[in-house]
Amino acid sequence: MERKELSDRKKLILKAVIEAHIEMGEPVGSKYLMQYKQIAYSSATIRNEMAELEDMGFLEQPHTSAGRVPSEAGYRFYVDSLIEKYNMTAREIAELKTALRSRQSELDNILEEAMRLASSMTNYTALALRPRNVRNVVTRFEVIRMEERKLVLVMVMSSGVVKSKYILCEAPIPENAGALLAATLNECLHGVTADEITLPLLMEMERRMGVYAYLVNPVAKGVYETLTSFEGGDLKFEGVNRLLSYPEYYDMDRLRQMLAMIEQKDDLLRLISDETSALEQSGDDSEVQVYIGHENLVKIMDNSTLILKTVKSGGHVVGTIGIIGPTRMDYSRVISMIDQLSAGIRDALGDGGDRNAGLLPKQNDRQENT
Repeated sequence: MERKELSDRKKLILKAVIEAHIEMGEPVGSKYLMQYKQIAYSSATIRNEMAELEDMGFLEQPHTSAGRVPSEAGYRFYVDSLIEKYNMTAREIAELKTALRSRQSELDNILEEAMRLASSMTNYTALALRPRNVRNVVTRFEVIRMEERKLVLVMVMSSGVVKSKYILCEAPIPENAGALLAATLNECLHGVTADEITLPLLMEMERRMGVYAYLVNPVAKGVYETLTSFEGGDLKFEGVNRLLSYPEYYDMDRLRQMLAMIEQKDDLLRLISDETSALEQSGDDSEVQVYIGHENLVKIMDNSTLILKTVKSGGHVVGTIGIIGPTRMDYSRVISMIDQLSAGIRDALGDGGDRNAGLLPKQNDRQENT
């Protein structure tokens, strides 16, 4: 449809309908436009213009007795002709580094608690690993408007982690834009990996946002940065000093090498992450993995046993817990304990089962007591 075919009156009414629909999310009628949008025409005139805009393909009527909603052509005309273009090149996003800094993510809390329990219950060294390249996606978005140009983007990850990002926008953020932005994010970026955030997807989000399309670029950047931050992996240990309780580690040279491996941890992080990924691909990651002596991933551990169990949430590996000890450890007890802890972690992350059957207390109970 050529722009010249729309009169100034039609443009005014089309613009008012689109902006009212963005605000309310409901079909818009002539009475609403007269009362709330101050359209200085009679109700009959507005209805006639809306009917013609519908015939021209700019509006649609969901039901016979309902008002109108914009069509894709209506949104396109609105973006191209009825609003000012915003500069879509965003500045560097200013993040409030102290936001929620005092709180660890839920997943990290649970893994660390499981690691402490494993070490204290077995008297061995325990580890907790968040593997490299874990496929993490956002399962729910929430948007909180903080100031005129600032909002908080809250993301619930598939792993159970809750992440927050402070977003600074170039233009003011209307109070009613947050709900539309949250709905758009939940419709377009739910379950999407960082690599799947493409230009066509961003353009679709901008189309849905209409007049608030300028919010898409900085918010999408915040989502991308959050998703990619999970790729680095992390490895933590508990009870390293417990190695000294066993004669197998009385050899000071071997002990120093073991401690150096644990302190540097990059090699072990890479090896365990690669092994976890291979197990996930082969479908063998549901069982406790036991590496005895020379079966170990690291040569210096040829007099040790490494026991690992991956933890899944949403069908994907989100972490690994394990035990390092001498080859003469109590395998039956340790394997059983690791199995129960992994079940407790899955339960705490909301993957089913009876929470009371696990060894971990409720996450909410722990947070309320801290």
